[in-house]
Amino acid sequence: MSGVKSSQKGQKRLGSLFVNGVLILICLIWLIPTIGVFITSFRNSEDIYSSGWWTVFPHRGWVKVEEIRVPESVDVDQPFEIAGITADFATLRQGVTTPDGRKITWIGNKRSRLVVVEEKRWVGFSARLTLDNYRDTLSGKEIRFRDASGNEITRKGNNLGGAFLNSIAVAVPSTIIPILIAAFAAYGFAWLNFPGRKVLFTLVVALLVVPLQIALVPILRDYTQLNLNGTYLAMWLAHTGFGLPLAVYLLFNYIGSLPRDILESAFIDGASHFTIFTRLILPLSIPALASFAIFQFLWVWNDYLVALVFLGDQNRVVTSALAAMVGEKGQDWHLLTSGAFVSMILPLTVFFALQRYFVRGLMAGSVKG
Repeated sequence: MSGVKSSQKGQKRLGSLFVNGVLILICLIWLIPTIGVFITSFRNSEDIYSSGWWTVFPHRGWVKVEEIRVPESVDVDQPFEIAGITADFATLRQGVTTPDGRKITWIGNKRSRLVVVEEKRWVGFSARLTLDNYRDTLSGKEIRFRDASGNEITRKGNNLGGAFLNSIAVAVPSTIIPILIAAFAAYGFAWLNFPGRKVLFTLVVALLVVPLQIALVPILRDYTQLNLNGTYLAMWLAHTGFGLPLAVYLLFNYIGSLPRDILESAFIDGASHFTIFTRLILPLSIPALASFAIFQFLWVWNDYLVALVFLGDQNRVVTSALAAMVGEKGQDWHLLTSGAFVSMILPLTVFFALQRYFVRGLMAGSVKG
């Protein structure tokens, strides 16, 4: 009997190790590229073009030990001898490894006439981190940096700081308004008896399967007639309408699972429906409200299509600004990575602030008894 118990304990231990190992692997798969992008957002453009992000950590890599200027008398269009080897410009441009382990590389174009000799050595933590990337991304001023060939590049900033504020102006009301409306509606569906209640609730749930894309053109026509297109109000109304079905369904499950005795006691004491809703229902529904707030805020913040249709470039949000950066600055990784992390700051803050309510709010109403 003891042998069976020990065997079962061993199987449970192996199962636990396997599950934990898979979870750790998934976390590493997600974290490694994220850490790489984060480190890249603090590196200057020259380092990004010349080495990978992992080189900021201790590693064995190429270290420059000598610089050689090719004399003007040497014809670089033909193979020539330098640092003990004979090669042409194209070969040196790619880098040549000598028998003694050194690497000889031509830097820049033919006119630079600069050859660098490198050796492989252990390199400690050698990060040249800077906040200039974030400053250049957030401002709309002129940006100057050097590319892989050492040429100075001038760019116009994307003013991501203004887009960040626009996204806040869109996301915060678009989260609060549907929460308030849906909470009132969920309370009515859960605790009030009125004709057509079940039919109306069925229609609300049915709206969950309707793609929002089919409503964009009709809503755009209405906004054009009402002169609302390109305004924050248009975005608030659109996101409220698109988010209400899920909000009502989620809050209905939670509010409907609250103990009936609490409400009956309040009715006996003479409380009105509004008093019960504000004094009892809302405080008790914080987990469900927080769960929907996370869903709605992340969806609105990361939305690109609705903002593109109803706002355009008049009040550009973060997603539109990042899309413009990819088109305009597709090779400027130091700007793109810093812009990506600027867009992630607020959603991560909201999630970690409300995550303790997340699972509780989602599981509410799923088990009766």
